[in-house]
Amino acid sequence: MKKIPSFTVNHLTLRRGIYLSRRDSYLDGETITTFDIRMTEPNRQPAIDGAALHTIEHLAATYLRNREDYEGDVIYWGPMGCRTGNYLVMRGDYTPAEILPLMRDTMRFIAEFEGDIPGATPRDCGNYSYMDLSEARRQARRYLDEVLLDPDMPTEYPE
Repeated sequence: MKKIPSFTVNHLTLRRGIYLSRRDSYLDGETITTFDIRMTEPNRQPAIDGAALHTIEHLAATYLRNREDYEGDVIYWGPMGCRTGNYLVMRGDYTPAEILPLMRDTMRFIAEFEGDIPGATPRDCGNYSYMDLSEARRQARRYLDEVLLDPDMPTEYPE
């Protein structure tokens, strides 16, 4: 079977950053852009704790879908199975540079979040107690400070 493009990325040299994973154009002229929001270095840094990543998912998805300036453009935010980051799927033809301010705001929101995690109730979530706000905040702060604020943050996949 042919490998899908995301399995051809060299994970041995992949760094933390924001990558354009794919851009799909449809016959009606609409473009859907998928970003790889890579929070840890695969196979070299520990994967993000599952409960923390679940918390990041709830907070980021809620925050992004409530941003009026991107209303209707955010389709999906969700964790990678390898737990090294997340995917952001957006309606429109965006670049990593264009969404960098949005990702900075999102991680800042998570890093500073206090209170009840949105959707973390038995009625709203299939594993509502699998949350770790403290670690989610730590991971978001680390990604913001060490990656998103770095002017040399990678945005292109390594060869």
